This record gives sequence, structure tokens and C-alpha cells, in this order.
Amino acid sequence: MKHKIYAVAATGAIALTLAACSTNSPAASTSAPGASASSTATSTAMPTVKMMVGGIDKQIYLPYQLAESLGFYKKYGVNVELSTETKGGVGAEDAMASGSVDMAGAWYVHTIDFQSKGKDVINIIQLSGAPGEREMCATKSGVHAPADFKGKTMGVTDLGSGTDELTQFIASQGGVTRNDYTTQAVGAGATAIAAIQQGAVDCVMTTQPTVGALTDKGLAYSAIDLATADGAKATLGGDWPAAGLLAQADWVNSHEDAVQKVVDALVDTMHWIDTHTATDIANALPADFVENSTISKDKYIAGLTTDKGQFLPDGIMPAGGPKVIFAMEKANGVDTSKVTIANTFTNKYAIAANKLEGYTTTTTPAGADG
Repeated sequence: MKHKIYAVAATGAIALTLAACSTNSPAASTSAPGASASSTATSTAMPTVKMMVGGIDKQIYLPYQLAESLGFYKKYGVNVELSTETKGGVGAEDAMASGSVDMAGAWYVHTIDFQSKGKDVINIIQLSGAPGEREMCATKSGVHAPADFKGKTMGVTDLGSGTDELTQFIASQGGVTRNDYTTQAVGAGATAIAAIQQGAVDCVMTTQPTVGALTDKGLAYSAIDLATADGAKATLGGDWPAAGLLAQADWVNSHEDAVQKVVDALVDTMHWIDTHTATDIANALPADFVENSTISKDKYIAGLTTDKGQFLPDGIMPAGGPKVIFAMEKANGVDTSKVTIANTFTNKYAIAANKLEGYTTTTTPAGADG
């Protein structure tokens, strides 16, 4: 199911028509309930930004929609058009790199992939310090460690995706190469569940709420935990910055006002997540995100309660995180010789947002060396 959410820039029911690139609307900005004058945008022109998310109803990507549901984009004076990638469609990061959308809610690792191919894509805010993924393996698969991947069929969201790269890296930790196992694209949600149920794959790398559904149905168990900071560090060797906000560097440089406003909204959202319960978060999200044919609301909340620690409270890229990602890319055979760590991300917008909102940053920021 593809969700498109349009942020409304004025109180009238006037839909904003979007140009292929970001444009400015003459609509006046509005304040979220309780917003202070110091933190509410007062510009008479509200920029419009098109953002595609790599699975908007996945828990690992919930901040993008939560910011809309809480009214934070409007609070900071930006009109955000949200959309989601679908199985078999163009990935969010590829849509951004082609110019179809301005920003992509996707994994930081893609910045390295793009830059290794000469495409200057950067990460402008970091939302999580762990992948939020689990290797869910069928009850009779016998998979409990990376070495057990040999001879198995491993499900990923899509070929060449972040989960594909991550699966390859985890396998290498157990001495297993990509040629030693079969990779199959299974998407997420119902399609991933069906792949396990029908025996099409032995394991699938997936997130909540799919993890909860597979567990609840007795179809699979968590063989490898990458959803928590401790689990990620144990398997991957350190903080593993995953969900972030990606854009082409030249677009960022020419739209800094809009970029800052989006980051302001997301930093406020991350602080809100940090100071609220999983139940509060679930209640703020669209009903069909948290309760549908694959998951009950109680299970959704239980999964989020367990995995909520993956989210960073301040949007800062954690120290050491980029180095871990670079190490994975090199191990996977990506040519990073022309990629400089410092050019793949920036903390300046998140730092400015925290200062604007009066929040104390708790994440030790990554420097030029990662």
C-alpha cells in the first residue's frame, strides 16, 4: 500500500500543486498547538519539499510520518509532501538521486554507495544509531549465527538494498561469502511473511512490525538482533547509523532554508520520541500503520517498546558510526577510495535545530574521520 501524505500550508482546504522540484507557496505558515513564538516559523512564504521514505509504515522510519502527524513540519514553516517506495518500484534513495523527489528517508550507507559512483549525496540528519533490523529465520531453518547462512536462501527487502548489503556483511563475519548463499527480494510486511510461510526463504532481514507478526504467528524467531544498540554493537562492531535523511549536495546548498526547517521539525520529533512512550507514539501515528492485517496494535506497541532505543534523541551522527559503515562497505567490495567520510554527512543542521529548540545534545558527534 502506498501512502501519500500532504502537509497543508493554510487552514483552507487548498491542495498545493507541486512542481518537479521544490517551489515556494505564498501560503502563510501556521503554528502547532503550544508552539512558542521563538520556535515557530514566521515566514510568509512556505517552501515545499518532496520526500520519499523507504517504507513509511516501518517502525525504523516512523519519525518522518510522526513529524507530519504532530504538525511539526507546519510548525517550522515547511510544506512536506511525503510518499513511500513500494515493492518493485523505485527505491526512495534512487528517486532522490534522479531528482524525482528532493529528499529520501533512507539509510546513511547509501551516501557512500552514491559517492563511490560519482553522485554527491549527503546525509543531513541521523535518526537512528542501529539498523532496527532482525534476521528472522524459519523455525526449522537451523540458522543461529552468520556461519549458518551457508547454503541458505536469505530474504532482503530488495536486491542492492541496505538489507542486502547488511546481510552480506553479517555473512562475512561468519566466513560466508555472497556466493555461498542465495539472495531473494521479499519486500516487507505481508510479502516477507508469505516468503517465510511458503518456504521460499530460510530467513528474512526485516523490522517491526513484520518481526512481531512473524513471532506471533510462530513462523520465525530472531536469530540475529540488530534492532537494539547492544545487538548492533555485538554483531557489527559499533554504532551503526541507519535511518537518516538524504539529499543531493547541490540541492541542499541551494535550498538551505527549506533543509533547516525540515531538520528543525525532525529534531523536535526525535526529542518527542525520546520523552514519550511507545503507546503515545502509536496513538499519534495513522491507525493503519499500527494495526492491520499483519499486526495488532498491542503487538506493535510491544515491538516499539523493545526497539525504541534505536532512535537518536537529537539527530546527531554518532562518533565512530561512519567508520563502521565504511568498514562494511569495504568488506562488501565497494570502492571507497574516492570517498571521504567528512563529505558523506553533516551535523550542522541538527546542531542548529537543537540550539533553536533549546535541547541539550547527548550524542557525541562524529568528526571528519567518522
